[in-house]
Amino acid sequence: MPKDIYIVEDDENIQEIIIYCLVKNGYKAKSFYKGKDFLGYFQKMKPDMVILDLMLPDMDGFDICREVKIKSNIPVIILSAKSGEFDKVLGLELGADDYIVKPFSLRELLARIKNVFRRTETLCENGYLKPIKDDFYFGDIKLHIDEENHEICLDEAKVNLNPKEFEVMIFLVKNLNSLFSRKELIKIIWGKYNFGNSRTLDVHIRRLRDKMSYKDFGKKFIKTVHGIGYKMVDKLS
Repeated sequence: MPKDIYIVEDDENIQEIIIYCLVKNGYKAKSFYKGKDFLGYFQKMKPDMVILDLMLPDMDGFDICREVKIKSNIPVIILSAKSGEFDKVLGLELGADDYIVKPFSLRELLARIKNVFRRTETLCENGYLKPIKDDFYFGDIKLHIDEENHEICLDEAKVNLNPKEFEVMIFLVKNLNSLFSRKELIKIIWGKYNFGNSRTLDVHIRRLRDKMSYKDFGKKFIKTVHGIGYKMVDKLS
């Protein structure tokens, strides 16, 4: 079945060009001029990917990205004239899988789409996107995860994570006691073209430890293996 891609873009010329390119290359495509129209349709019919402009007539694209990522694992590529590093980093923090600055080439767009789909399919094949249904116990601490509602609790204490921190945490939980190098984690979490680097990863791990400070959970169970990378353990050695 061809992949179904939604385009949320208020420039009709850009809409038409992207749709023509996607259909020509074997994808299905549907476009939306307003963010609210997209979100209303999104509740009923989920696509395989969303291509999202940030500057829409009725909504902030960042809010739309957050909404999509809180409610699904559907990949989002931001396509925006906002070229500042702050906007790019914010988009990726909110869970976007890639960020492309206008003007752009259709060849680059297709390459980015293929790369994001390839990354997502690899995660699915390895079970990384399989929803968590059980609670986890770390000593006397219960870790409760509700992926559908983007919630994490340590015992009864709710932990507020942004979408990218949530993604890092979920990946570590799904791979308990497995060590990943920094390079592996960056490639898995941020993808080939994004702003992920060792410093970005280290900042996210530090934030997770700080936010999951209940009974020192973060410091105890999110381990640094110096010179290699990180892992989450369920038992203290």
